[in-house]
Amino acid sequence: MTVVVVGSRASHLARAQVTEYLAPLRRRFPHIVFRHRVVAESGDKDRRTALAEVSRAANGAAFSNAQEAALLAKEVDLVVHSFKDLPAAPTPGLVLLAPPGREDARDTLCGSTLAGLPKGARVGTSAPRRIAQLLAARPDLRMVPIRGNVPPRLAKTRGAGGLDAVVLAAAGLRRLGRTDEATEWLPVEPFTPSPAQGALGIQIRADDTTLHDLLGGLGDRAADVQVRAERAVLTTLRSGCDLPLGAHARIRSDGSLSLTARVTALDGTREIAATSTGPATSPESVGRTVAADLLRHGAGPLLDAARPVAM
Repeated sequence: MTVVVVGSRASHLARAQVTEYLAPLRRRFPHIVFRHRVVAESGDKDRRTALAEVSRAANGAAFSNAQEAALLAKEVDLVVHSFKDLPAAPTPGLVLLAPPGREDARDTLCGSTLAGLPKGARVGTSAPRRIAQLLAARPDLRMVPIRGNVPPRLAKTRGAGGLDAVVLAAAGLRRLGRTDEATEWLPVEPFTPSPAQGALGIQIRADDTTLHDLLGGLGDRAADVQVRAERAVLTTLRSGCDLPLGAHARIRSDGSLSLTARVTALDGTREIAATSTGPATSPESVGRTVAADLLRHGAGPLLDAARPVAM
């Protein structure tokens, strides 16, 4: 019997994502045994260092490099990532399959609505994009770095001295069955989510033709087009999860692709957004057009100011 070893991070969310991805495959391929293997990532081992610093030290791959190394070493045959955690640049020897679909891409506030937060409220998030976008909307807020799995972050809003709210991805809450803890779903404009947020990144070795032939045609076309367009913005701007960039694509009723991307100053004092519509058959081209528009309107200096200073 054929055995396929599937790697992921150790979190409850990562395990839920593996379960979600494998459920239809186990029904479709009853002759294949899919085994899950946890791979510890540097970003999971260090929960105290700021997210931007952890990402910087791992060249933007703090939540993917160990899994990719395990894949290249043939310790696992496939990896299920949170797509937004993957660096824009592809890893030699590895390929990404089309995602099986996409959950809600929005961010949520848990603990309060944005309008309901008192002046000077303490909001937990470590993501530069989320910090910048929230400060653009509410410059009075105090942003508190917060790391770790979803349940402990939710718990930070409870009890004496707790945070007034935390920011979490709607997709994670849905996959963990905890959407009842979301107080407000933040609209994609102006709270444009991370590129590929809500999608699963399915990664295999480039030379694994057997697995590619088996799984390569099972992805969701709409999700694939959206993710490719959003990540093209990342690639063009040489950006990553440690910079305040959001991108969100959708397929319009006429079949065309609409993409909006947003760069926000870290202190929230300035935002630049760009939107373009083009053929869904050329998502990378649409992404590059939006990135060029952002640069033309002055996004370059905002991104450069947010980039870490080389030591």
